[in-house]
Amino acid sequence: MKKTNASSKRPLDSWQLQTAKARFSEVFHRARTEGPQRITRLGKETVVMVAEEEFDRLTRESHEPKSLVQFLRQSPLAGVDLDLDRHRDS
Repeated sequence: MKKTNASSKRPLDSWQLQTAKARFSEVFHRARTEGPQRITRLGKETVVMVAEEEFDRLTRESHEPKSLVQFLRQSPLAGVDLDLDRHRDS
């Protein structure tokens, strides 16, 4: 089963590890020209080879600062009813 590449909406190519090793230059070329290439071992998804520009774009987006409002709305605690009353001790 092929998964879809979110940026191009086309299926990711999938390679078994031994095939990717034997055809590394092709996997490398396709990652640069066609998009991410999935490499599996023993039928499990393990890694995805992507072009450096795509990697940089993805890591830059994940580190972009969000507004405080966005941060709080995406928090796992959003919508939790917290009791913020405090007891006054003498």
